[in-house]
Amino acid sequence: MGLGVLEPKTSQHVPGTSFIIDDASRPPLDQDSYLKYDRSGPVPILLVPQPSDDPNDPLNWPRWKRDIILVILSTVSVIASTLSPLLAANTVTLSLFFRRDFTQTALLTGYHLCAVGAAGFIFVASARIWGKRHLYLLGTILIIVSSAWGGAVGTNFTSLLWARVVQGVGLAPFEALVNASVGDLYYLHERGTRMALSNLALFGGAFFTPVLVGKITHTIGWEWSFYLVAIFAGALLPLIFFFVPETAFDRPINPYLEAVENGTSNRPMEEDQHFPTTTTTNLISDKNRPDPSNPTSFEKHDYDTKTDTTPPSSTLPPPKVTFAQSLLPFNGRKSNANFFKLALRPFPLFFHPAVLWACLIQGTLIGWTVMIGVVLAAIFLGPPLWFSEVETGYMYTGPFVGAVIGFIISGLLADWSTKFMIKRNKGVYEPEFRIVLVAAQLVFGCVGLYGFGITAQDVGRYGWFVPDMFFAFEVAGMVMGAVSSALYIVDAH
Repeated sequence: MGLGVLEPKTSQHVPGTSFIIDDASRPPLDQDSYLKYDRSGPVPILLVPQPSDDPNDPLNWPRWKRDIILVILSTVSVIASTLSPLLAANTVTLSLFFRRDFTQTALLTGYHLCAVGAAGFIFVASARIWGKRHLYLLGTILIIVSSAWGGAVGTNFTSLLWARVVQGVGLAPFEALVNASVGDLYYLHERGTRMALSNLALFGGAFFTPVLVGKITHTIGWEWSFYLVAIFAGALLPLIFFFVPETAFDRPINPYLEAVENGTSNRPMEEDQHFPTTTTTNLISDKNRPDPSNPTSFEKHDYDTKTDTTPPSSTLPPPKVTFAQSLLPFNGRKSNANFFKLALRPFPLFFHPAVLWACLIQGTLIGWTVMIGVVLAAIFLGPPLWFSEVETGYMYTGPFVGAVIGFIISGLLADWSTKFMIKRNKGVYEPEFRIVLVAAQLVFGCVGLYGFGITAQDVGRYGWFVPDMFFAFEVAGMVMGAVSSALYIVDAH
């Protein structure tokens, strides 16, 4: 495997590991003629996952259609992600309004986050069996209803608490599934920047919210921070309904791809063999393909999804679904697995090294970010600075800028560093190459956390700018870690 990635103890192929065919040490195999390539650039790149011949396969959709879907999901994610920090600038204001202490008011965010986590177990299992579209629709509807409810509670603190819980349930599909939809819609070599975009939508929206909420509260009342979320989510619901079809697809693996990545056979498949259903992650570039200046197309995008030699097949692809059919919330089961087993599967997966690593990489800095958001109002609303809720809201300008910086760095480094390491590794791609980005997370995250802790305990000496700058560093590191871990998990599994 090379570059510090350990070899497996068995001869079984490791998902995600792949070989560059143009490496001089490995000549092309006969199976290469049955594979599909991206010929839009000077060097053809093997499409991974291999798209099927089904016109309903999302990988066969035009790129502009897939990009529109991602933009809509990212836009709704911006609105959904405002829910968690919605009260960050208003904690003290709400404590006075409802006559509750600071801890009780902070629980409005705590129970909300618990609901996000609990609902995630159910929604991920549901997405695995029935797809993601119905969950995006359900989540948007719950956000609309619960936000209108939250703004109309009057002086009923308990009612507001339950509205926040339902808001957490509505947020869960976007927190848990948008990154998975990036894996559904794009080939491996396209995911880096787009994964960074989806994470920017989730984190950038979360940190820009308090900047607006403080001003909204001061001008027209805290209730309108809820009402405006309901209004914008309601405006986006038709876009979800009409332009975000189901992205989950039960795609058969191309057996010729397995032969190429294993490099063990030159024999084509027999006519009576069928494609098994599973998933793989590979990245193969081939300079020995036909002239890339004469590309072909399928569904009007830039990829050559027609094979040079048609592989044997005993079945015809199904007809393309109509627009009316694509509007249905369900279009069949995606898995025959038991729902309850899937819902409980995350618990043993916590002990899987890769999953545990991803949870720690994301969860640690996310947890510290939430902690900073909770205490920020208490630090700056009181002595010695005596900020108003408007000024406290403006303190989130720093973390928003940090989220944008994290997005830019992640987008620039995610794919570039992978391509660089593929060349250094003699044409072999490993999902572990995505982990390199956490080096930048370590630097930005530690600088941000230590710097904020030191300066926030003495704001009379350091003022407001220095803690806010370190908060930006911490958030930039959080975004980098989220992008790195999400790409690794998607590519490796």
